[in-house]
Order: sequence, then structure tokens, then C-alpha cells
Amino acid sequence: MNVNWKGVYPAVTTKFFEDGNLDIQSFEKNILAQIDAGVHGIILGGSLGEASTLKNSEKLELVQKTLELANGKIPVIMNIAEKSTQDAISSANDAEKLGASGLMMLPPMQYKADDRETVHFFKSVAKSTDLPIMVYNNPIDYGIEVTVDMMEELTRHDNIQAIKESTRDTSNITRMINRFGDRISVFSGVDTIACESLMLGASGWVAGLVCAFPKETVAIYHLVKSGRYKEARAINRWFMPLLELDINPKLVQNIKLAEVATGIGTEHVREPRLKLAGEERERVLAVIDGALKNRPKINDLIENYSVLSQQA
Repeated sequence: MNVNWKGVYPAVTTKFFEDGNLDIQSFEKNILAQIDAGVHGIILGGSLGEASTLKNSEKLELVQKTLELANGKIPVIMNIAEKSTQDAISSANDAEKLGASGLMMLPPMQYKADDRETVHFFKSVAKSTDLPIMVYNNPIDYGIEVTVDMMEELTRHDNIQAIKESTRDTSNITRMINRFGDRISVFSGVDTIACESLMLGASGWVAGLVCAFPKETVAIYHLVKSGRYKEARAINRWFMPLLELDINPKLVQNIKLAEVATGIGTEHVREPRLKLAGEERERVLAVIDGALKNRPKINDLIENYSVLSQQA
């Protein structure tokens, strides 16, 4: 299906049993909760999805299951995070054959490519597939920045259509919009500044805490896009202690604990990750418990929610 690069796209977690095997039943429960909340797309096998521990066959299994659950209602995006250009091309081709709607792409893994090499990497994959591509720009975690000038080169490929902007510099939202207008859809990739980014004109939000709190995340998006900033800020202020769990080296464990608390996930991770323990675990649980005690009543707060959905 065509990808309309707008709205809330959860970077979903991958569900495992305690022995490390895929837990498809728990995965399905979470995906259905996302769809029910009104998300606009699903991204699989990203950083939050523990991409570094997944085999390509497992990614494709998750894509296939999500395509079944989405049933053509929303696009299903597979993340590409590979060490070599050839492996990235192979993964992209596999995703396309399976029926994925699009790709999100990280720069080369492990090797710190320079600007020329990074651009060549993205271009090579773009030439190999007809799938639309979102470039993932996260220099803080991955050491490579995709600058505005680099994106200028990448726009020569029609299927490079969006960027997940995770530099944590909100002015980059404006720089991208000033340079490219509607040619590139700019998504916020950092939960703690997503509300502000949407107000600055970002087209969407690749979200993390949405995995546990889909309705609240979607509500913020629709409220901002319909100009109801006061209500959006109120939810965002309640959400902030939770959103800060996303900007942490243990974001996967943090968010999986939140999924357990809201009844749509498990906390099992794949080694080398381990479940949170001791004071660290207690601190995260305290944040989650505090938020749940004051959780906003979204249905009471938002009148005519379907109207908001149509406007956004």
C-alpha cells in the first residue's frame, strides 16, 4: 500500500519468551492495541525492536504477521540496520517481496562512514527497491549525522521520502522544512521533544512510549495538528516522566516494563540485554506507577475524536 508519511508510527518492541524465542501472541496483542488506538503506521525491527539481536528471517516473520493484522489499513515499515551495503540491499529486497509498505534505514552499522560513503549507502539501497524510504538520522546513538546537504543529494531518488529526525535539535525540523518543503516528510524521533516538533511542523512522530500508551500518543498528535495546543500540552506534561524513559540506554527494558503495566506486553529481552534489577528497576516502576495513578481520561478530554482524526 502507499505510505502517507504523516501521523504516529510506533517503533514497536519485539516480544520474546523467557528463552529468547519470538512471542508472537504477545506481539499480536500489542499490534492490535496500536491499531485500535489509531496509529498511522507500524515500524518493525528498529532500535527499540532490538534489531541487533534479530535474524533477518525473524524480522520478515514479524513483517508478515503485522501485514496480516493491519489488513491494508495502515502501512507496515521494516527497519534496515546492516553492516554492509549488500546486506542492506538484500534485506530491502526481502521486505519488498514479502509485501512491506516501506523501509526505515539507518546508516551503516559499526563502520563510521563519512558523508560521501553514507550518501552512497542510502542511494545504493534506494536504487535497488521501489519501496519508499525513511532515513533515520540519529548521530547521538549511531555516530553519523545525515545533514541537510546530504538529504539534498538523497532527494534525487524519488523513493527517499521521509526522515526520522533524532538529533535532539528541534531547529533541524525547521531547517529541513525550509529546504525541502513537502518533498521530505520530517518525523520527530525523540519522545521528549515530539510535541514541540509537531508544533514546529513535523509531519509525524516515530514514537517509543506509544508501545505502552498508544491512545495518549495519538491524542497528542491529533490535538496539535488541530490547533488544540493547550490540551496537547496538558497530556504532554503528564507524559513527560514516561517519555524520559525513552532517552536512556535502557530504553528497551524501560518501555517493556511500561508495556507490562498497561497490559500489552512482557518484559523479556534478548541477551546481552537483561531485565532491570534492584534500584534501577524500582526507579522505573515508580515513574510508571506515578503516571498510571494520574493517567488522563483521553475519551473525556477529547470531544469528537473522529473529527480530529479527519482533520489531522
